[in-house]
Amino acid sequence: MDFSPIIQQVFNALWYLIPLAILAGIFKSPWFKGIAGEFLVNTAARLFLPKDEYHLIKNVTLPTDDGTTQIDHIIVSRYGVFVIETKNMKGWIFGSANQRTWTQKIYKHTNKFQNPLHQNYKHVKTLEVLLDIPASAIHSLVVFVGDSTFKTDIPDNVTYAGGYIRHIKSRREVVLSQADVEAVTAQIEQLRLQRGLTTNRQHVRHLRQKNAPSPPTTPPTTPQCPKCGGAMVLRTARKGKSVGSAFWGCATFPACRGVMKQP
Repeated sequence: MDFSPIIQQVFNALWYLIPLAILAGIFKSPWFKGIAGEFLVNTAARLFLPKDEYHLIKNVTLPTDDGTTQIDHIIVSRYGVFVIETKNMKGWIFGSANQRTWTQKIYKHTNKFQNPLHQNYKHVKTLEVLLDIPASAIHSLVVFVGDSTFKTDIPDNVTYAGGYIRHIKSRREVVLSQADVEAVTAQIEQLRLQRGLTTNRQHVRHLRQKNAPSPPTTPPTTPQCPKCGGAMVLRTARKGKSVGSAFWGCATFPACRGVMKQP
């Protein structure tokens, strides 16, 4: 029996299914979700924030004392510098401004993630050091995109994608001159690391090193008693010429009076 037609049909089916499976994996990946979330925030800024008042700078990697830090979006205006962290998530979100970690819950699945306000805090502090403007002129903002719902009180500077433009426009106090806006924008562009795969890889490598678990510490070795071979403990001399100095004494003292000097 010739199985060639059947094999050909299976091959034809796989020819379509394999690319679809690859695309599905890409769409579900954290990388794609991050790109999609940033795209939505960028698009909203370009559509609804006047370009002559608000200057959008996206995907900014800046040098820090311990490596690099990557900021999703910076919007510079006379009303301040808005530092935006984007989160593309779905499900229920639980968290407060002061909690170290927040919780994402999708049906029975629970995931802990770093408080994005704390994450954005480093971004803000980096800009405070690098820019010649008052710290009060730099505003932290976290934007959630995707099908997510807060089940706890949402902090003031955390918003959904639909409300982040409104949040920015609600600040009407002028804190920077037009000359300051132009200088800050130019300074950020000058200080940022060159965009590209090399910069992204360096930043990812820095994050991995930062989050890597510390190697286990090796406990100090305890010497053996030279007289009985038992364990020794560290003691402090209470009298004599060596008063106050440490030495190793046999743990079975006074049954054994073996001693050793501490190196």
